[in-house]
Amino acid sequence: MVKGFEVSKDEYVLFDDADFDKVKLESTRTIDINQFVDEDEIDRLYWDDPFYVVPEKGVGAEAFAVIRDAMKAAGKIAIGCLVLRGRERQIALEVRGKGLVAYSLRPHDEVRDAGEYFDDIPAVKADQDMVEIATRIIGQKEAAFDPSKFTDRYDDALKEMIKAKQKGGKGLVEAPEPDDTNVVDLMAALRASLKGSAGGKAAPAKKAAAKKPAAKTKAA
Repeated sequence: MVKGFEVSKDEYVLFDDADFDKVKLESTRTIDINQFVDEDEIDRLYWDDPFYVVPEKGVGAEAFAVIRDAMKAAGKIAIGCLVLRGRERQIALEVRGKGLVAYSLRPHDEVRDAGEYFDDIPAVKADQDMVEIATRIIGQKEAAFDPSKFTDRYDDALKEMIKAKQKGGKGLVEAPEPDDTNVVDLMAALRASLKGSAGGKAAPAKKAAAKKPAAKTKAA
């Protein structure tokens, strides 16, 4: 087994461990801040994994408080870099309470141009009756953001299967299937959903005679 990078079809540049050691950066706990920007200037496509930033005890806490309070007063996000696990990462720092939250930022060349995917979407004028019904459904389902209610049904099913196997059970635990929303009459489906949201008995939507696979989504 060897490690390599494909530079063209069937042509690879090979690497060994010594090569990787030559470009390995020393890990550091120092964050180099290069600039300060407004939060709305950073496209959300670039935001990545968040992690908390806390000060060193002693003198470090005072310096931390100074930069934190100055950023809060100016309403700015700090942009800098940090060497983490041998890799240099671009990060954005924002004030949160008494501390800071750092988000690693995706490199520009890793974020695809939305136009490559959205330009092929046909220009269709939405039916105003359908828009009105959809707007009413959105209003009825409006709620405060509560991530504690997020669940992973597949993960839950695996945990139940583990418990069953621990007890010697042989029954298969299956994750519930999502509701089938492949319908022919979208207007009927919206009306049915509106009735269901209002507490009334929703009429069943007409199902398509032949199911078509959903289009694959493309990551940003």
